[in-house]
Amino acid sequence: MKRNIINKVGQLVLCGALLMGTGTGCKKFLDEKDPSNLSRETYFTLPEHADAALMAAYARLRIIGSGAGIFSNNFEMLDAPTGTMTTATAQNSDLNNLLGLVYDGDNLHIGQWWKGLYRVVAQTNLVLDNIDRINPMDENQRKRVKGEARFLRAWAYFYAVRLWGDVPLILKSQTPDSPDFSPGRTKTEDVYKAIVDDLLAAEAAGLSWTNTNGGAGLAAVKAQLSKVYLTMAGYPLSKGAAYYKLAADKAKEVVDYANAHPQEIGLFPKYDDLHDAGNNNKLEHLFQVQYLNGVEENPLQSIMLPNNSLPKDISAKGSGVGSEVVSPSFYTSFKKFEPTDKRTDEQQFFYTSYFVKGDGDPFPLGAPYIFKHFDRACHGMPGKKGTGVSNLNVPQIRYAEVLLIYAEAQNRADGTANADAYTSLNAVRKRANLKDLAGLGQTAFEQAVWRERWHELCFEGITWFDMLRLRKVYNEDNNGFDEFIGHVNKGSGAVLAKKHLLFPLPVFEMKNNPNLKPQNEGY
Repeated sequence: MKRNIINKVGQLVLCGALLMGTGTGCKKFLDEKDPSNLSRETYFTLPEHADAALMAAYARLRIIGSGAGIFSNNFEMLDAPTGTMTTATAQNSDLNNLLGLVYDGDNLHIGQWWKGLYRVVAQTNLVLDNIDRINPMDENQRKRVKGEARFLRAWAYFYAVRLWGDVPLILKSQTPDSPDFSPGRTKTEDVYKAIVDDLLAAEAAGLSWTNTNGGAGLAAVKAQLSKVYLTMAGYPLSKGAAYYKLAADKAKEVVDYANAHPQEIGLFPKYDDLHDAGNNNKLEHLFQVQYLNGVEENPLQSIMLPNNSLPKDISAKGSGVGSEVVSPSFYTSFKKFEPTDKRTDEQQFFYTSYFVKGDGDPFPLGAPYIFKHFDRACHGMPGKKGTGVSNLNVPQIRYAEVLLIYAEAQNRADGTANADAYTSLNAVRKRANLKDLAGLGQTAFEQAVWRERWHELCFEGITWFDMLRLRKVYNEDNNGFDEFIGHVNKGSGAVLAKKHLLFPLPVFEMKNNPNLKPQNEGY
């Protein structure tokens, strides 16, 4: 699938431009009769066009790892405000402002997330608006493509609504002649309704449970729907017990399938498996953003390597950037309260030493760095020189998260954790070498799940959204949870305020479209 994505993206970028553009230069270009040129009349006429258009939408998900100025990328925007990370590189002012909670609508990361998410929306709208023109086409293929496109559109809007609240809801392809070409903002609840509608449609699209080629399978759709319901149960919609039940029921469907098909879905036996590109799209990885050498390699490797202030390189890639580093207080919180937690054992989630040039002598780093996204094949390992390029995907939905969603949601829906909820929570804990929990009250069980989410799912773009839906933040000093407003991020000393519950809309977009006003509160 990865090769197909890049082979077809160039076609679709041109196709999108032709379908959207109406300027003088574009008109002159369209007047040419070269049959190799794409146009409204020649595209979306073959079944292969539908798949190519869908692959282009998948490719746009790589906005997550795109560069955001010197020594940073978009991925870091979701970790920087959480207090779990710091930086060893001070050159990127936009990243520094995110760490210090003093960002505004001119922040490059924020602007790029906005543009990137709406590019996914635009591409999926093109697919959905044009696929019915293709005739003949196998109806099962048509249904599948529509389902995957709606999953991807929901993926984009789920990010957008959590980042900015009320956002424009665009469900049709746009041109400058469209009556809503400069749309206003849609209420948050209505955006969530559209997300759920898209995911329910994807769920009914006849997808296989898993897709090792990198596309969305039924397990990914159901897991995403459970995430959406869990978020809707909390802030800002506060839909409560009914939506916790929806989240629990949907997550349980994935858990039940995994229990019946352990070769298809389950937890990796060991954390080392997370660092193996051979496990892309398999078992625990229900959905990932795809990367491949020669197409676009994994962009997280350099930013999480120690920077070039170290006297020796520890990778076949050469010097790193070091712009995303685990904060000392978060790193120590793993073993501080449960000393057997293996996630901070060397080269599990973090590492304090590696090997010169990746395959040489051991070399101490002097501090802990993030190992969760570390690609050993790229960097090198003892006795094996690294390739210098990374094919490791970036996770979006892991089965571990599904287990924790079920445990949290069932406990809240029913008022107490049942046996299946304990089994789910303890499965995640067992892999981390933690003892099983039993006999907890509702609140104690809930907070135990939250702690596992903070520790198990760290540095996957999840923690910030947990902080928003719970309006709670993990306290590394006492193993409890603070109120969001007033919590002090220890790494920076920055204090979370009410305004941080939403990001500001990008200033450039508000200048282009006055219908987006007013700006989010506090910016």
